[in-house]
Amino acid sequence: MKASEFIFEDKITLRVRYGETDQMGYVYYGNYAQYFEVGRVEALRNLGISYKTMEEEGFMLPVSEYHVKYRFPAKYDDELTVKTFVVGLSGPRLLFEYEIFNEDKALVATAHTTLVFVNKTTMRPTAPPENFCKMIDNMRSQKHEE
Repeated sequence: MKASEFIFEDKITLRVRYGETDQMGYVYYGNYAQYFEVGRVEALRNLGISYKTMEEEGFMLPVSEYHVKYRFPAKYDDELTVKTFVVGLSGPRLLFEYEIFNEDKALVATAHTTLVFVNKTTMRPTAPPENFCKMIDNMRSQKHEE
């Protein structure tokens, strides 16, 4: 990922719980999707929109693609920093990229997801809410001015 390509960046920290690890003491690979989801939900909240609000307005955002590269094992009690980047909005598709670092600043994993705006009633792809598009356009404008 190139820093100039993202629209918005956010980061959160979380601590690995014992139940999230496997017999080797490493974070079970399936749990990373939850870490990325927490980062994504908080990034949207910090942009000014929540999943709950979108659902109340009749929109859902299911994941249509998920790709992850595991680089270094995270272990029980590690404090992880999840960086989430909103990198694009293309029609109904919303694109995210992620980086997870441990407390020693080692890169643990990278990922990208594609989510699709769908109508809550029909479950068919739809244009994003107008207020969301305006928010993204404003963020893009601010990035270009920097």
